Amino acid sequence: MTRWYPLKAAAGDAVGTAATRHLHVVELAAPPAAVWSALTAPDTLVSWSPLITGVEWRTPRPFGVGTTRVVTLGPGLVSLRERFYRWEEGKRMTFSVEAATRPLFTTFGEDLRLDETLAGTRLTWTFAYSGVPALHQALKLGAPLTGRLLGGIAQGIRKVVEPSMRKGVAR
Repeated sequence: MTRWYPLKAAAGDAVGTAATRHLHVVELAAPPAAVWSALTAPDTLVSWSPLITGVEWRTPRPFGVGTTRVVTLGPGLVSLRERFYRWEEGKRMTFSVEAATRPLFTTFGEDLRLDETLAGTRLTWTFAYSGVPALHQALKLGAPLTGRLLGGIAQGIRKVVEPSMRKGVAR
């Protein structure tokens, strides 16, 4: 049986007040509907990031506030149980991690916002976390690398939405 370590619930501006924040802005040549579709697809993240090896939506569609999913990084490296506390269909979603299979964080959340632009969509993706006290120094030292890895996840969505648009097919 997998052991889960609970994290503190995030709500309100928890993403904005976490100890470490990584903000990534991705300009996409695709309309917001195509980007939103990719973000809510059954294979979201897995289809564009080699770091993500599993996503299981635990809530049936239609998704909204209270939706849950489990995301796995690496071959069993860590799994995160996520609950969405903000859901503005087609525009914004925010979640906090309720529990993880490794005791790494006290809080972890992400905020994804889509804004329509003349060229398509601006995706603003914020990753925010606070580590357990024993890892504070390691997480601080590793923040630049972590930022690049998380940026790769955010930028990876291009692989899904932009080729679809070149073919004239929205996902």
